[in-house]
Amino acid sequence: MNSVHELADVAECTIGEGTRIWQYVVILAGARIGRDCNICAHTLIEGDVQLGNRVTVKSGVFLWDGTRIESEVFIGPNATFTNDPCPRSKAYPEVFSGITVRHHASIGANATLLPGITIGEYGMVGAGAVVTQDVPARAVVVGNPARIIRYID
Repeated sequence: MNSVHELADVAECTIGEGTRIWQYVVILAGARIGRDCNICAHTLIEGDVQLGNRVTVKSGVFLWDGTRIESEVFIGPNATFTNDPCPRSKAYPEVFSGITVRHHASIGANATLLPGITIGEYGMVGAGAVVTQDVPARAVVVGNPARIIRYID
């Protein structure tokens, strides 16, 4: 059974069994959210977003069209996802350059991920990092621009 807070605004979308949606969450029509996820307060999920199972999205995260989050991913508070490499007011690309986060990856608080990148399986993005290129599987990245400091065994 799902738990959707009465103060959440959830349009027609797919939400897996056991997922919790907290207050002030906005989910647009068409989004697909897996089982046993935790979508914390003050988040936005656009319609062309897919989340796997057991994903945690902490408060202050906005997931824009084209974003693909695989299972067992942690997204820290106020992590910033982007999807347009050349944003202009009232000028939209034909296709958004979403971000892909692979299984078991973690995104630290206040990290910024630029459009079109992929975070590899078990990758870890440190708090406040600015990720400008793909992160290999099991790599730990920190800084601005993010750089690899080690790999997780």
